[in-house]
Amino acid sequence: MDTLDAIRALVAKFDQNKDSYLRSTYNEAQVRTEFIDPLFEALGWDLANQQGFAEAYKEVIHEDAVKIGSATKAPDY
Repeated sequence: MDTLDAIRALVAKFDQNKDSYLRSTYNEAQVRTEFIDPLFEALGWDLANQQGFAEAYKEVIHEDAVKIGSATKAPDY
């Protein structure tokens, strides 16, 4: 499946089940698993470090925390 087809499939999946996805019970982790990660993979990102790069050279660092003032926060999706 090429990039455009993969993205179209994600959009179609969302459209088919839109009511479920817009409920408050559908959480951030589910969105990431079903839509965000597949979108980035379709765009060619190596989310799972399939290339086996060392930590410093990975394309994606999951849940990298950011220090804001005295608090450390994780990203929202």
